[in-house]
Amino acid sequence: LSQGLPSPMLRCPSQRLLDRIVRRYAEVPDAGSIYMDHLTDRDKLRLLYTLAVNSHPILLQIFPDVEGWPFPRYLGSCGRLVVSASTRPLRDFFSSAPEMAADLALQLLAVLRSMATNDLNYFFYFTHVDAGTFGVFSNGHLFIRDASTLGIIDKEEGSQLIDGQQEYKDIFSCLTVDCQSPFVPCDSIREKHSLVMVCQDLLPKLLAGKFLAPVQERIDTFLHHCAHGLGDNHSANEAMAELAEILKPLRSCDSRFAYRYPDCRYSDKY
Repeated sequence: LSQGLPSPMLRCPSQRLLDRIVRRYAEVPDAGSIYMDHLTDRDKLRLLYTLAVNSHPILLQIFPDVEGWPFPRYLGSCGRLVVSASTRPLRDFFSSAPEMAADLALQLLAVLRSMATNDLNYFFYFTHVDAGTFGVFSNGHLFIRDASTLGIIDKEEGSQLIDGQQEYKDIFSCLTVDCQSPFVPCDSIREKHSLVMVCQDLLPKLLAGKFLAPVQERIDTFLHHCAHGLGDNHSANEAMAELAEILKPLRSCDSRFAYRYPDCRYSDKY
């Protein structure tokens, strides 16, 4: 049923991922079964339509924040209206103080790291990022605000993309995307994919001109190198560790960062 859906989330599907979607889909009274017997035809149509139009609410349900995933809490939906916890978009912080910018950049790196390496062996990658992709709670904690552009590759089972699926079009495809829009081949996605996109489109806007010359030069040099793909000698984890080492001394520990205050006064971990 999911073949050909335009959602980035299902471009590289695995049976394990599909089972998780069905089991955790919360818009039915008896969610929890890995079979679709508990879904009426109307439920199935609603699930497929939501996946086709905007997979964001589905991702919030199957990877909930209470389990440590960097998404806002899903509270419910009605039609195309989705209710979740409120955040401010990252764009609101592009002109923030240097210590705030450094803190948000470090959190952004931590989110990318958790999306690439986690206990469930799912590799999350962005197909697009912009200033509204990430948001910040009132306590200073950064989350993924718009998950609709996230793709998922199952590192445990691999992709079960069948021959010809890229040409297959479901009945909803043309509602949201160009019908001729090509899929990104699953085997072309590298671990650096999301980091490079963030280095191109977000980190320069967040970190530009914020720090004293020697530090700013190191940051600018790194971002330039990162935006051009990092080369073959850098892994994503090594690159993120390099930038984190520059940024950590630049953040501060005070009540503006309530998500880690006052713990940061007693431990370098925060």
